[in-house]
Amino acid sequence: MNKEKSIELLNKGVADELAAIHQYMYFHFHCDDQGYDLLAKLFKKVSIDEMMHVEYLAERILFLDGEVEMKPAGNVEKIHDVKSMLELAAKMESQAAEDYNKWANICSENNDSVSKKLFEQLVEDEEDHFDHFDDEIENLRKFGDNYLALQSIERSKSASSK
Repeated sequence: MNKEKSIELLNKGVADELAAIHQYMYFHFHCDDQGYDLLAKLFKKVSIDEMMHVEYLAERILFLDGEVEMKPAGNVEKIHDVKSMLELAAKMESQAAEDYNKWANICSENNDSVSKKLFEQLVEDEEDHFDHFDDEIENLRKFGDNYLALQSIERSKSASSK
């Protein structure tokens, strides 16, 4: 087994997941501020899922006697438009699934079946996240700004009933 290659790929995964956590929490804050509770909760939930991915990747790195590099892969994009947020999130999830698929194959070639299985599980999770973001993009396409207005109205109704 080529432990160094697996550790390198696992740390790339950590960097990508950390970048996603930061980006999605940024989106969560802004959706919450704009009154879009359902989207805010979606971004928060996916961010928490990504935190769990960091944990799984870190545990594997440590098992392989590697050092966990806690550096995000990029900077947070300052996007406030909901449609643009969702499009970036879908793109990030699609890219992550593609990368993890490729990295699973590399781990397999290097006789590291456990890291391969971990990346395969992450592909499944990232495809699920992509599906959620894609559904929201479709809702915006079908219903337009009315979709966002309904979320704001629900928040107002909740606040007035307290």
